Amino acid sequence: QVQLVESGGGLVQPGGSLRLSCAASRSIFSINAMGWYRQAPGKERELVATFTSGLGTNYTDSVKGRFTISRSIAKNTVYLQMNSLKPEDTAVYFCYAKYGVDYWGKGTLVTVSS
Repeated sequence: QVQLVESGGGLVQPGGSLRLSCAASRSIFSINAMGWYRQAPGKERELVATFTSGLGTNYTDSVKGRFTISRSIAKNTVYLQMNSLKPEDTAVYFCYAKYGVDYWGKGTLVTVSS
């Protein structure tokens, strides 16, 4: 069993920045994939940014150039730096990790509003 704990969500004005963190209870050194999904009210969960072993990083088109995914193997943590935030980025952001089996965090709310 793997626990994923997200942090860093909150309320930010349009154009602002936030950095999300996701700490895994297990080493991410040889993980299959890890990243972020989001779910806005009334919408389905969608991929935001992930990295996959052997394939690199992947971003949904709407966040390219604004969001950056990174990781610290030493801290077993993946990050999502979100810049130039827009109201349409408002959602619950979920951390995802694949160690053969899929694991999900409980989510952290990001609200972009003036």
